[in-house]
Amino acid sequence: MTGSPKPPARTPTEIDSIAEEWVDTLVRLEPTLGTYIGRVEANTRFGDLSPRGHELYLDEVRRTQALLTAAVPVDDVDRVTQIDLGASLQLTIESAEAGLHLRDLNVIASPSQDIREAFDLMPTETAGDWHIIETRLHAVPEALDGYVETLREGIARQIVPARRQVVEVLAQARKNASSDGFFASLPDGAPAESATESLRQASSVAAGGYARFADFLETELLPAATPVDAVGRDIYTLRSRQFLGATIDLDETYEWGLAELARMTREQEAIAQEILPGATVHEAIAHLDADDSRKLHGTDALRQWMQSTSDRAVDELSQSHFDIPDEIRALECMIAPTDEGGIYYTGPTDDFSRPGRMWWSVPAGVTTFDTWRELTTVYHEGVPGHHLQIGQAVYNRATLNTWRRQLAGTSGHAEGWALYAERLMEELGYLDDPADRLGMLDGQRMRAARVVLDIGVHLGKQRPDGAGVWDADYALEFMRANVNMDDAFIRFEVNRYLGWPGQAPSYKVGQRIWEQLRDDYRALQGDAYDAKEFHRRALDLGGVGLDTLQKFLLTDGESR
Repeated sequence: MTGSPKPPARTPTEIDSIAEEWVDTLVRLEPTLGTYIGRVEANTRFGDLSPRGHELYLDEVRRTQALLTAAVPVDDVDRVTQIDLGASLQLTIESAEAGLHLRDLNVIASPSQDIREAFDLMPTETAGDWHIIETRLHAVPEALDGYVETLREGIARQIVPARRQVVEVLAQARKNASSDGFFASLPDGAPAESATESLRQASSVAAGGYARFADFLETELLPAATPVDAVGRDIYTLRSRQFLGATIDLDETYEWGLAELARMTREQEAIAQEILPGATVHEAIAHLDADDSRKLHGTDALRQWMQSTSDRAVDELSQSHFDIPDEIRALECMIAPTDEGGIYYTGPTDDFSRPGRMWWSVPAGVTTFDTWRELTTVYHEGVPGHHLQIGQAVYNRATLNTWRRQLAGTSGHAEGWALYAERLMEELGYLDDPADRLGMLDGQRMRAARVVLDIGVHLGKQRPDGAGVWDADYALEFMRANVNMDDAFIRFEVNRYLGWPGQAPSYKVGQRIWEQLRDDYRALQGDAYDAKEFHRRALDLGGVGLDTLQKFLLTDGESR
């Protein structure tokens, strides 16, 4: 059974035109964002990351904000766009006023990573594709130089990142610049006719840009960086709004996080008894880790298992629980070209010529994988998680403008839905094996722990053990006590939370809001409630902030 028919084409409005022009502006000013959504016209270059470039960007934000405010919406689609795009633009202005761009450096999501990662999504099928890659490689040093100018202005104004983040990004930059780093090996993936000396020279230029950037980090930024990891309540409140598209009570959320963590722990302890009577959670995990029937050996086996698991979920769920359009039934499972660890999803291009993809960045030296740990991850990244959510928005191009389809939304909306999807798969019977449920709860417990840690560190709250105020050392100790992962991964995760405030809690807080929204919607609908219809209406809105989602789904049970 295929998805429901496409809605009739909607006549574009003035607000749609403003949103479309804003997407064009973003692609022009932030080419890496264009690469992400499959807009290839700016793939030969990067944006201007200097202070001057930032001011030009803000000029466009203010111009678009004025146009959007003056426009008159003609229907509910317009009203959602006006509210959500307006909120996004306003947050950009507030972030600039707070000087966040001057300290924009962290271990996972800052320009240092964006520039390198742009090459992961560039087309590589033809000689022409590799010529574009070669041209962009030559642009890497200039992009990094502009970024350095901005960080230098931050030094001058004493708005600097934490020392811990500088140390970690310095190591990443040195790795990118090394003789066995990403850029050095990039030409090896080109076909023979494209693996030319000029491509290798371009790769060397890009690596040299990272070497110079690393020198700046070591000699200028590191001595000026703050030893304090916490950003404080004001910046944290702003960042939380950005990642959720909602305003929450941070103190109440911290207490809820503690309660949720305790609940996850109790659930794990109960399931451990099902797996091995009398066992603790750690003993049950050790028992499962020793079970070779639950292991995959090698990345080829991992990719094949990911793909078959994903294909099965798409096939079965499309027959019973979700409307899954034919265009988004294809999901490619990939081994990422990097080895930093982590699993992530990239959406399809607007014409579906590049399908949605689930990427697994396998750390160096890791050759075995436990299916009981990772089954829920496939559902999180694929269907009914990110791929269904993002792919359905792209599919609805007859109704939604490009900004709504491909760029709107927050991690609270996206990651909250993905965690909601994990629990939904449990409800639907896909995690009936206690081992698979334990794996799901391991992830859910980690997300609950992140709420407590992230708010605790950055707001300087009292530790749960009552022995003082949160700091980085206790954060690491706390995570080790609440997750069952390699210690190098735990260290990376804690560094991520310390450098990217407000992002990690958005997953679990987003799940909380999604579940509350479903319950409120069900109460409004009464006996007429239909879960499939709720999911379709919610996802048909595309990416939105969570406040917008609640507003437009809970008005008479309709998306208006």
